Amino acid sequence: MEGKPLITLTSDFGLADSYAAQIKGVILNINPLSTIVDITHEINKFNIQTGAFMLASAVSYFPKGTIHVAIVDPGVGTKRRALLIITKQGYFIGPDNGLLILAAEHQEITNVYEILNTKYMLPHISETFHGRDVFAPVAAYLEKGVKPEEFGSIIDDPVKPDFIQIKHKKNNIHCNVLHIDSFGNIITNLEKNHVPTGTLNITLQDICFELELKKTYGETKPKDPTAIIGSHGFLEIAVNQGNAADIYHIKIGNKITIKT
Repeated sequence: MEGKPLITLTSDFGLADSYAAQIKGVILNINPLSTIVDITHEINKFNIQTGAFMLASAVSYFPKGTIHVAIVDPGVGTKRRALLIITKQGYFIGPDNGLLILAAEHQEITNVYEILNTKYMLPHISETFHGRDVFAPVAAYLEKGVKPEEFGSIIDDPVKPDFIQIKHKKNNIHCNVLHIDSFGNIITNLEKNHVPTGTLNITLQDICFELELKKTYGETKPKDPTAIIGSHGFLEIAVNQGNAADIYHIKIGNKITIKT
């Protein structure tokens, strides 16, 4: 590990129950020196896609060597795998359901392990709470210096969900609405370095836009649509001082086509 111990937590547990606190208790019992940072526990229940976006939008601001534990896990207790992903910048621990991949790929994945070694789990593993009984102890032991290969076996086929996929066909880029923020901005999964230059011809559902890529929202007249690279590094479609998602009836997961 590099620098002071640091573990982040991202989940859909909310704050009304003690689930997040239980995870912190497990980590601190194993490694009392850990510093634990909550990214968020307010992901919409079972919404893997929103969890993936929240994680990806936050991790680049943490120090190298940070361990990110993410839990949005509707498949808990099934045959879905538990993962430890190693990147050039840090570590990701959580379910193999696509939650980790968007953030991990941004940091260049070097190895992916399926967590199998029960030595580094709690003695009694609940079928419904792997966050506490599997992911939390693995994070704590990893931070204490246990080598990644001690936790399980290397795999090469982690789940890569549709919502992170970008397809290039003929003269079109096909991408997705990754997230809609509290302002109603429509955030796509198209990263800055893949956005075409000049005027963008965008089809979102049955709505066609011809938008010049702007640097700020204020470069567009109030209530007019605009295309912008948001602070998270993804292309978004917004309405200056308006709610684009409500105006155009757009939902997370809708498809987008951009002509190149």
